[in-house]
Amino acid sequence: MNEYNVFMSLIGIGIGFVLAYWMKGKILSQKITDAESEGLSLVADAKQRSEKLLKEAEIEAKDRLFKMKSEFEAETRETRAEVKKKEKWLLQKEENIDRKNESIEKRERETVRKEKKLLKKEEEIEQDKLKYNELVEEQKKQLERISGLTSEQAKELLIRAMENEARYEGAKLVKRIEGEAKEEASKKAKNIIATAIQRYAADFVAERTVSVVPLPNDEMKGRIIGREGRNIRALEAATGIDLIIDDTPEAVILSGFNPVRREIARIALTRLISDGRIHPARIEDVVKKVGHEVEAVIKEAGEQAAFDLGVHSIHPELIKYIGRLKFRTSYAQNVLQHSIEVGFLSGIMASELGLNQKMARRMGLLHDIGKAIDHEVEGPHALIGSKLIKKFGESPKVVHAVAAHHEDVPPASVYALLVQAADGLSGARPGARRELLENYIKRLEELEKIANSFKGVANSYAIQAGREIRVIVESGIVSDEESILLSKDIVKKIEEALTFPGQIKVVVIRETRAVEYANK
Repeated sequence: MNEYNVFMSLIGIGIGFVLAYWMKGKILSQKITDAESEGLSLVADAKQRSEKLLKEAEIEAKDRLFKMKSEFEAETRETRAEVKKKEKWLLQKEENIDRKNESIEKRERETVRKEKKLLKKEEEIEQDKLKYNELVEEQKKQLERISGLTSEQAKELLIRAMENEARYEGAKLVKRIEGEAKEEASKKAKNIIATAIQRYAADFVAERTVSVVPLPNDEMKGRIIGREGRNIRALEAATGIDLIIDDTPEAVILSGFNPVRREIARIALTRLISDGRIHPARIEDVVKKVGHEVEAVIKEAGEQAAFDLGVHSIHPELIKYIGRLKFRTSYAQNVLQHSIEVGFLSGIMASELGLNQKMARRMGLLHDIGKAIDHEVEGPHALIGSKLIKKFGESPKVVHAVAAHHEDVPPASVYALLVQAADGLSGARPGARRELLENYIKRLEELEKIANSFKGVANSYAIQAGREIRVIVESGIVSDEESILLSKDIVKKIEEALTFPGQIKVVVIRETRAVEYANK
C-alpha cells in the first residue's frame, strides 16, 4: 500500500512537471509571437518615419539648391557687369596710352630735330670762337707793340686801376647805404632806448655783500675764538664760513663763496657780539634762528621783485633763487637790483616794439638766476640758469633768452636780443659797476694801441671812460671814403682783441688844414 502511494505520488509529480513544462513553453511561445508582432510593428513604423524624413530632407535640399542657384545667378550677373565695366575702362586707358605714345614719339622726333640744329649751331659757335680768339691775339700783339707793355703788365695795371676804382665806388656806396640805414635806425633805436631809460628811473646804490664785522674792541676777538678755539670752530661748523681773525683792528673778516651763508654768519656774529653770550650751544641756536630769518627775507625779496615787475605764476622754488640774488654782487652791482632793472628795461623796449611786455619782463628778471647757484654748479651762469628754470617749467622762449643773453648759445628771437641789450644798458651805465683802476687804465691803453696800429693814424684818444675812441688820421694818406673802411677795421680788431661790456664808439676824424703866413 505504501509502495502504491509512493508510486502514485511519483506519477503525480511527473505529471506536474510535464504540465509545468508545457505551460512554460506555451507562455514562452506566446511571448515570442507577441515580440515578433511588436517588432514588425516597430519596423513598419520606423520605415514609415524614415520615408517621411527622406521626403522632408529631399524637399529641403531642393529648396536650398534652388536658393543657392538664385544667389549664384545674381552674383554671376554682378560679376559680369563689373567685368564689362573694367573691360570698358581698360579699353579707354589703352586708347589714352596710344595717344600718349603718339605724342611722345612726336616729341622725340622734335627733340632729335632740335638736337641736330643745336649741334650745327655749336659748330658755328666754335668756328666763330676760333675767329674771335685769332682776332683777340692779333689785337693783343698790336696793343703790346703800340704800348710797349706785355699782356701781363697791362693786365696788372688794369686790375690795379679797377681795384682802386672798385674800392672807391664801394666806399661811396657803403657810405650812402650806411647813411640811409643809420638815419632811420638811429632814430628808432634812440627813441626806444631813450624812452626806456626815461620811463625807468631806479635809485642807484652801490650795494655789496659785507664781509667784515666790526667789533667794539679787540678783547672781543678772544671771546669769539673761545677756549682752545671752540667758539670759532662751532661758528665755522654751523655757518660753513671761514672766520679770519688777524691784526686788523676791531674787525673780523668772513670768507666764503656762498653769499647767503656769509650773510647768515654776519648777522649771527653781530647778534652774538651785541648779546655777549658766546658759547657753542648759544652759537648753534643763534645761527639756526638767523637762518630761518634769512630764508624768510630771501622769499620776501623774490616775491617783491616778481610783484614789482608784474610777473606772476613763477614756481615757489624759483622765487627763492631770485631772492638769493639779494646777497650776490657782480662788479659791486647788486644782482637782484640789476635783474629787476633788466626786467623793466626789457619790458619797456618790448612795449615800444609791440611785443609781449610781460614775457620780456619775465626774461629780464630770470636772466641772471644762474648766479644764485654758480658757486655750487660748474659752467657759465647763463646756461646754469636756463637749465634751472627749465627744470621748474618755464617756457622754451624764456629758457632760450636766459641761455643766450651772453651768447653762450646764438640768440634766435627778438626777446633774446632785447634781454642782451637791457643787460648791457644796466651793466654799462656810469656808476653801475666798479672795476680796478689798473684794469681800467690798461684797457684804455690797449684801446689806443689798437687804433694807432693802423696806417695813416696820427693820434687816438680814448674818452667817455673807454666808451668812445676818437681817431685822428692824416688827410694826405687816408681819404674820406677810406676813413669809413678804417673805422670798420678798427671796430673789428677791437671786438677780436678786447673784452668789454656794452659797446665802444669809434670816431674817425679827417680834416685838411691850410696854413699860410702873412709877411711884411
